[in-house]
Amino acid sequence: PKGRELFRSQRKESEGSVDCPNLEFEYGDADGHGAELAELYSYTEEPELSHNRRCFEEDFHTQVPDRRWLELDRAQQKAYIMHLLDGLEVVNRDKRLRVARAILYLAQGVFGDCDNEGDVLHWSRHNSFLLYQLGTFSAFLELLNMEIENSQACSSALRKPAISLADSTELRVLLSVMYLMVENIRVQQETDPPEWQTCRETFRMELSFPVHTEEPFALLLFTMVTKFCSGHAPHFPMKKVLLLLWKVLLFTLGGFEALQAMKVRRREELGLPPLPEDSIQVVRGMRAASPPTCAIELPLMKQDSLDIYNERDPFKNDEGGVDEEENDEVDGGMEGELELVERDALIPALPAQRPPIERVSFPKGLPWAPKVRQKDIEHFLEASRNKFIGFTLGQDTETLIGLPRPIHESVKTLKQHKYVSISDVQIKNEEELEKCPMSLGEEEVQETPCEVLYRAMLYNLPQYMIALLKILLAAAPTSKAKTDSINILADVLPEEMPITVLQSMKLGIDVNRHKEIIVKSISALLLLLLKHFKLNHIYQFEYVSQHLVFANCIPLILKFFNQNIMSYITAKNSISVLDYPHCTVCDLPELTAESLEAGDNNQFCWRNLFSCINLLRILNKLTKWKHSRTMMLVVFKSAPILKRALKVKQAMMQLYVLKLLKIQTKYLGRQWRKSNMKTMSAIYQKVRHRMNDDWAYGNDIDARPWDFQAEECTLRANIEAFNSRRYDKAQDSEFAPVDNCLQSVLGQRLELPEDFHYSYELWLEREVFSQPIRWEELLHCQ
Repeated sequence: PKGRELFRSQRKESEGSVDCPNLEFEYGDADGHGAELAELYSYTEEPELSHNRRCFEEDFHTQVPDRRWLELDRAQQKAYIMHLLDGLEVVNRDKRLRVARAILYLAQGVFGDCDNEGDVLHWSRHNSFLLYQLGTFSAFLELLNMEIENSQACSSALRKPAISLADSTELRVLLSVMYLMVENIRVQQETDPPEWQTCRETFRMELSFPVHTEEPFALLLFTMVTKFCSGHAPHFPMKKVLLLLWKVLLFTLGGFEALQAMKVRRREELGLPPLPEDSIQVVRGMRAASPPTCAIELPLMKQDSLDIYNERDPFKNDEGGVDEEENDEVDGGMEGELELVERDALIPALPAQRPPIERVSFPKGLPWAPKVRQKDIEHFLEASRNKFIGFTLGQDTETLIGLPRPIHESVKTLKQHKYVSISDVQIKNEEELEKCPMSLGEEEVQETPCEVLYRAMLYNLPQYMIALLKILLAAAPTSKAKTDSINILADVLPEEMPITVLQSMKLGIDVNRHKEIIVKSISALLLLLLKHFKLNHIYQFEYVSQHLVFANCIPLILKFFNQNIMSYITAKNSISVLDYPHCTVCDLPELTAESLEAGDNNQFCWRNLFSCINLLRILNKLTKWKHSRTMMLVVFKSAPILKRALKVKQAMMQLYVLKLLKIQTKYLGRQWRKSNMKTMSAIYQKVRHRMNDDWAYGNDIDARPWDFQAEECTLRANIEAFNSRRYDKAQDSEFAPVDNCLQSVLGQRLELPEDFHYSYELWLEREVFSQPIRWEELLHCQ
């Protein structure tokens, strides 16, 4: 016992000293404009920037001698771009590539004529709008289609033992131009002229509602992803494809603030009361809580235990008084396969004096207005009627006869906080359409960008989700290199592998950065899809969610978080002097091993924190109100993994971790709740309250739903009914309307053949008069 006391006191001292500082991070649709452009290029592609410039200048000086691009007026710039676009029509592949590189140099901001980074970004935007107005995007789309269908490139890549940058040169140039155009036109700035605004809307419409092709542009990129994952095109530059796909979805569907505005508008159209608060603003105003435990004490879980269901009974309470940190060790399993970072790397040198103790300031009120579902009111009344009267009245929530006064007050309070979601209305409408397909007629479906995309994705949607998760798994830092995993480094590895230590370090940073960018783009685009489909129609969202769950998305995200999350968020896998546009206008200093190791001075890595929050939000979306999926969190022992993520002192990330812990507390047993009171109080302070939700005690009637499979099967049947009703138009013959009014049937004009009046009497004799009518058979007819 004395040893244990000493150990505890040491641990408490260390807790105060290695506390993570508050992270000044503002969540948004994407990072800053310059950072988003920089992430398009890997450091191994840097020599190609000067190659693009050479291609442009050689051609430009023959066409416009003794002039610079910046000195030309708008008409001259347009004339030169038209000349370049003509060059894309040539048959010779090398000549076409040189012209495409010249156009890429324009989209990169003619950096050879610029003095600083601001000028490069300004001319990159200016040229992107100019290129779009002259039809460059459509021309590059045709070239991209040609390259995707290029079987020669595919077969040569398949034959090679190792694929490098050289195998995807043409594709990388085309995708880079398209990405720069989408990103520059998408981002709105106050100084933009009115014609740019018009141009932006036209481009958005063109990408959302395709005119010439049958499918939206995003679908072509999804097809590239599945083709890459199936092994037929291993040379596709996946990072660029995924970045472009994410930005196209962000541009055509809208970001988080646009989504919130759409949600408010949709609620108005449906006659629902306004939202109790703007969730974006509430989260921005939150402050991070102190983490409940010390970073040293929690071991990483064994990765294998996340790959298969654990057989242990999740409802069985652990006996014995175990304190908060020790309980995590019980739940967490033995030491992990992933090696813990050395303790020295984890804990900075401890300062001599103790830091000042922070004064705890309690909030004046809870951040969220409580919500109540119709189902909660029905459950409450059912329990009350059973207790006081002895029978129930089904879904009747109005009759309160025979119930005591406090129950009346409770029902009144519940109804005051009742929240009807758009999803509830959509589910109810769907039930009515299923019941009465004839009398209600065909529903009016708004032709939104989201609806067009879902219709295009519908039949191959499972493959798209599996492909995205395969790439996410290959890019996750916790994944081991396996022989059967896909190679996502085709567009980062140089032709000649590094020889010196410095080159190896640079490539190592580049590879890690490359993986981080892939995780960022997949997590962002999956979240965008889920949020937009949920608003468009709940069963579209459920269809995507179910396929993500079937493809093991839940254990994959938990596997991602089963690492030292603080070191992932503070990782310095970037070399700022090599980032675009800095490297194009500044003289590069000599890189040394020390300067590479030191990295930049940022407190955290924006993209990694952004990815973590997105993945937590996806996990929340998949598990909310789904008991079977919540049980997956319990069975995969997610509680200690999620508790470790609370070390990151960022309010938004903590909120989504606490939400995930809240939904499973009732399943974790009394002992867990007793020994994790800090976490329980953090949930109380930060997460929205649902009245009647017995999350903290585990006495809920929903606490032990055993038939999990039935829940998923019912949901699947509803999704299939929705998809077949709305999108399978071929099978509606069963419900074809029949005209059963005698007068209208006899009054119809029929087109008869010219010789009908010659054979009419014969037909009448043969078919009518000579056929005996057995009237008695009508009486015996079943």
